[in-house]
Amino acid sequence: MSIVNYATREITCKIVYYGAGRSGKTTNLQYIYAQVPPERKGNMVSLATQTDRTLFFDFLPLDLGNISGFTTRFQLYTVPGQVYYQTTRKLVLQGADGVVFVADSQARQLAENVESLQDLHLNLAEHGMDARHVPLVIQYNKRDLPPEMLTGIAQLQDALNFRGVPDFQADALHGPGVFETLRGISELVLKRLSATQGTT
Repeated sequence: MSIVNYATREITCKIVYYGAGRSGKTTNLQYIYAQVPPERKGNMVSLATQTDRTLFFDFLPLDLGNISGFTTRFQLYTVPGQVYYQTTRKLVLQGADGVVFVADSQARQLAENVESLQDLHLNLAEHGMDARHVPLVIQYNKRDLPPEMLTGIAQLQDALNFRGVPDFQADALHGPGVFETLRGISELVLKRLSATQGTT
């Protein structure tokens, strides 16, 4: 749920990077954070647990325009992927304006990706959010690995992208596909926000 600040004329939107453990959610955020100029971002906050962590920071994308004279600020979050952090994942997902589902392209991770996507739908439902109407993009990460280690794109799409949402191939460690994914979800969130602003 976006937050409108009339004093600063800013709309803050929350985007959550969701996926199985070690799929590359944190790597995406770290890469983005490293590339965004200091004057356009807040501090990166890490809420660490013993084996995983939730990261978040906010930034001001200057190239996405504004809505009704308001500038847009994005808060990017990751969720811990491990099964036993279900409560944390649910909490971080609350109030999300958009979701990036980060899939691990390694062949041995396919079942875990499917399970994590089902988990996402369940958690959205528990927040009273219809997964079919939440802005969502899918990122197939780790495409830089040797082909024999990877699931093919067509197979990943069959298993994960049954809604036909925008999807992106990426190598979050080195950057290809990271900002394309971010732009994809940002545009969906802003489009939905513009539509709701128009009806208020």
